[in-house]
Amino acid sequence: MNEPIPLARPELGPREEELLLEVVRSGSLSMGPKLEQFEHDFSDWIGGTCYAVAVSSGTAALHLGVRAIGWGEGDEVVTSPLSFVASTNCLLYEGAVPVFADIDPVTLTIDPAGAAAAVGEKTAGLLPVHIFGYPADLPVLGKIASDRGLGMLEDACQALGAIDRTGKRIGTDGNLATFAFYANKQMTTGEGGILISPDREVAEAVRSERNQGRTPDTDRVDHDRVGFNYRLTDLHAAIGIAQLERLDEMLNARDNVAALYRERLTQLGAEPAGEEENHDIVLPCENEGDARRSWFVFCVQLPEGADREAVMASLAKDGVASRAYLPCIHLLSPYRERFGFKGGEFPVAERVSERSLALPFFTSMTESQVDRVCTALGEALGKRP
Repeated sequence: MNEPIPLARPELGPREEELLLEVVRSGSLSMGPKLEQFEHDFSDWIGGTCYAVAVSSGTAALHLGVRAIGWGEGDEVVTSPLSFVASTNCLLYEGAVPVFADIDPVTLTIDPAGAAAAVGEKTAGLLPVHIFGYPADLPVLGKIASDRGLGMLEDACQALGAIDRTGKRIGTDGNLATFAFYANKQMTTGEGGILISPDREVAEAVRSERNQGRTPDTDRVDHDRVGFNYRLTDLHAAIGIAQLERLDEMLNARDNVAALYRERLTQLGAEPAGEEENHDIVLPCENEGDARRSWFVFCVQLPEGADREAVMASLAKDGVASRAYLPCIHLLSPYRERFGFKGGEFPVAERVSERSLALPFFTSMTESQVDRVCTALGEALGKRP
């Protein structure tokens, strides 16, 4: 019997073990030198003039970003309904109100025209999501924000290494931006995230808030603001340092796995987004101009009318993991109940959500594993190359 193929797998090795052992032997497990080194190394890697504050999760980074911008009770923030729920939960933590705009059917990021139309008198900001690692249209969204005096927080938790259409690496456009390092991401710290700020004072305030609002002099137990326990341990930071050392190599490897998927699925009749027929598997969109995706997951849309649950069950019988990815946030019960959202309000996002399926995808995935997945998917859909 073939070994099961997981949905994701972190890429860990001797260097992570070496740095973890250093931390264990040092006795400095939290708020120590490895945390500071990780933040410095990440700032160097991301480039531009920015300051990095590492925290316990991407969700924590988003929450602190909302607070840093100053969004609060009753402020409306325009964002995407097709995202992991943290990109909207972070608004509720501070009493802000999510206002959704539908997505572009090709890139699956928020549609700038829809975002502009959703801006109203109570709008305080935009929260674009670089979904599945593809960059949102920052130049247009940035102009909307600038023209109307709005703050902008980028959810780049799935997009480490992505490039926007102006050629800038995501995280260096002058906005607050967040990244996440859960075990299925491009790089991992186990759990963890980071907030990028172009402003040193903002970064220092966030650094205090992640540590219960303590003053910069951590030798004194003094708190000059309300804060949280959003610290990232040195154990996690040590893993992050090792991951950063070979991040470019891992990103390239993920590009290669994605290229294999495109080749094999095209043989099954799959089409790029924007060119598909209803009976086709829809591939993730191609890069356009200078924009470059950073591969977080490989998520396809099944042919219209396909029974996704049956497809997933068929894949599972062949030892292939898969996941329906992602549900629309506005249709989740807490949002329906609180805000009265209903089906049909954001038809593009809903259609994509109903058809989307994440296939196994990880840095060390082999050609034979990709072949197995694609063969199993073809059989589940009754397709042959």
